[in-house]
Amino acid sequence: MVKHIIISERIRNFNKKIKVASDKSISIRCILLASQAVGISKISNLLESEDVLNTLKTIKKLGINYTKHKNIYKIYGFGLNGFNISKKITIDAGNSGTLARLILGLLIKSKVKVRLIGDKSLSTRDFSRVIKPLKLLGANIKSKNNLLPVEILGTEFLRPIVYDEKIGSAQVKSCIILGALNTPGITTINSAKSRNHTELMLKFLNYPIQIKKQKNKDKIFIKGLNQIKAFKYRVPGDISSAAFFIVLTLLSNKSQMIIEKVNINDSRIGIIKILNKMGAEIKFKNRELYNGEDIADIYVKSKKNLKSVNCPSKLNSSAIDEFLIIFLVAARAKGISKFKNLGEMNKKESKRLDLAVKFLKLIGIKVERSNNDINIHGNQNLVLSKNFEIKNFLKDHRIFFLSCIAALTLGGKWKINDKDSINSSFPNFLKTLKMIGAKIN
Repeated sequence: MVKHIIISERIRNFNKKIKVASDKSISIRCILLASQAVGISKISNLLESEDVLNTLKTIKKLGINYTKHKNIYKIYGFGLNGFNISKKITIDAGNSGTLARLILGLLIKSKVKVRLIGDKSLSTRDFSRVIKPLKLLGANIKSKNNLLPVEILGTEFLRPIVYDEKIGSAQVKSCIILGALNTPGITTINSAKSRNHTELMLKFLNYPIQIKKQKNKDKIFIKGLNQIKAFKYRVPGDISSAAFFIVLTLLSNKSQMIIEKVNINDSRIGIIKILNKMGAEIKFKNRELYNGEDIADIYVKSKKNLKSVNCPSKLNSSAIDEFLIIFLVAARAKGISKFKNLGEMNKKESKRLDLAVKFLKLIGIKVERSNNDINIHGNQNLVLSKNFEIKNFLKDHRIFFLSCIAALTLGGKWKINDKDSINSSFPNFLKTLKMIGAKIN
């Protein structure tokens, strides 16, 4: 089977209305919280990507059954610590850092050892950020050099903690929150600003969690040992998937697009705020509040004469998965765009900051880098005509997406490897591009 694609033509003018993949972060959290609820939870429009399917396989291995009928998944939960395992098992999280880190939080009361493994990319990522707080809660965890495999054995003697989460990682914060569900007393997290789907979902489920918003952090209080009732949830579209189509439209000639029913939670729309600072005119229509999440149709049209941006670091956490595609816009903007404190990009599926610099230089863009800060010298007249091959990126789906958008908007002939990487988050990505008019071989 051919594992690469070829793009040799820029996309033509288009005016389209599309739907993008369902929100991956919410899909994974829905499954995990349903596994801890009492009764049958029903989840519709669940993202059926590799990361989410691995989450379903994980709860199944932990003794939680699920069924699917049409577009609805039913998950049969037995309440907090309702996993049913009698002997040591191994869980394979694949490429999903979200699954790997969050499931550890739910296993801190497990009576048998659980071994957690992942693919080549996940096995290079730092797990000390969740191992440390889980040990403070009382869990027994073993790991060599804080990398996978990680082995966890729960305990009945859990204790609430006060923890300063300084990274601004939603995965770390969510892991602690899920661990606190099984912990007596009130666990307190002083968390740097980051995505807040876990908190919003627990509030929707009427779980006793309190969030006090402060200037640079959130103070979160979780009261443990309260049962969660079964629930219904329809997963909205993913802003991270929409981001690539927003930029495709923005950089294409005489084009416009409506992306339907996307989650525009304020902790996720850093990309919109940054692109609007660069001269884009991205608007929300048919806005509604759904189970604590903000949902809207996103309207975007092509824009000439984009300008550079001095990106405020306060937007980093709300755009951390979208900076790759933001950098492509900076490459086509007038002036020098400046981005600071982006070290967290190198903690993702691949070392994205390193690869972004390499990618920008490949397409002829001047980049200045100092540690985790970069300056991008934009070229409004950037048009490519050479041959390009994208490979050796640890099958990072977002590097693949970035390469496709660059090929379709800048020109040149591109060979982009590891097309199967899209299955981790947006299996219909190429199909959607073709529907808009892209020619892909």
